[in-house]
Amino acid sequence: MGSMTGRRAIVTGGASGIGRATAELLAAEGARVGVADLDEAGARAVAEACGSDALGLGVDVAVAEGCRRAVERVAKAFGGLDVLVNNAGIIRRADVVETTEEEWDRVMAVNVRSVYLMSRFAIPVMVAGGGGAIVNTGSGWGLKGGARAASYCASKGAVVNLTRAMAIDHGPQDVRVNCVCPGDTDTAMLRSEAEQLGEAEEAFLADAASRPLRRVGRPEDIARAIVYLASDAAAFVTGSVLVVDGGGLA
Repeated sequence: MGSMTGRRAIVTGGASGIGRATAELLAAEGARVGVADLDEAGARAVAEACGSDALGLGVDVAVAEGCRRAVERVAKAFGGLDVLVNNAGIIRRADVVETTEEEWDRVMAVNVRSVYLMSRFAIPVMVAGGGGAIVNTGSGWGLKGGARAASYCASKGAVVNLTRAMAIDHGPQDVRVNCVCPGDTDTAMLRSEAEQLGEAEEAFLADAASRPLRRVGRPEDIARAIVYLASDAAAFVTGSVLVVDGGGLA
């Protein structure tokens, strides 16, 4: 990966799972990181682990004012913004008949509206500084359908195509926009799916590992892909969708 030394980044959903692994890897590669999460205490704990320059921010990424303040605070503290990782996400395991309107709206707000809002406020800061990189977390279910996950599949499909649209619009401003699509990854969110479906957790995880590499992903597997796309190693990569799923889609 290209060095991230001196880069200034925000990671949403940074208090746990893929977001935490990404924030920690960015910091290890030399970036200054703003860790944003609805769980402010968790965000602060991850920021502390990332080093003295990191910031922990309590943010509801579905709310415009919170997103604006987060971008402004990080840009002011670090002197600009180079990298935005739109990673915050939730899942509701239900088909369209079972899904309530409130559940649908919340999944779409956290998974899609947040990408729009954070990018809306971050891109002008990046452009003012000469450019930047945005990496959105999609899903394998943003590229194919999945059972009893209607709102999630819809939201991640939107993230994938929003990535392409943003890459077209902002490439001339030297802002690259890419998407990572993880397969099942061992996080609290994945384990919560077993509970939502009423399945035994170990059996659920064993089924999720049924893919060519014979395991579920680790947060670090996805973090490496995200940091690659944010780095100069991917300087000519934009509008791309990188599947990181142990061969599941194959």
